[in-house]
Amino acid sequence: VQLQASGGGLVQAGGSLRLSCAASGSSLNGYTVAWFRQAPGKEREAVSSIRASDRNTFYEASVKGRFTVLKDNAKNTVYLQMNSLRPEDTAVYYCATGARHIINSQWHNPSLYYNWGQGTLVTVSS
Repeated sequence: VQLQASGGGLVQAGGSLRLSCAASGSSLNGYTVAWFRQAPGKEREAVSSIRASDRNTFYEASVKGRFTVLKDNAKNTVYLQMNSLRPEDTAVYYCATGARHIINSQWHNPSLYYNWGQGTLVTVSS
């Protein structure tokens, strides 16, 4: 499966963006899809994921309540709706696919995701 992430841009603090992760070559139905981000000088961190086996969603603590991950099977696309953006959300955002079921405690583990899209840059100004 090939992944294409898009939707990044420049937004003021408090604003919103919606990132898209469009898949081609295979259906996303059988894959858990996660969003990761990497800020300059920082390690990559998991932001959110939606598990294929039961559509459970997971969020990193700092984005819980502000970000929502959604999967549209008809469009073969996963979205990350980001509201109330903060300057610390500035990063390159990546989407990635993993196995149909990833256990709760490991949803954030990047080694469990094996297809990665190119990143899309999100910049939040203060």
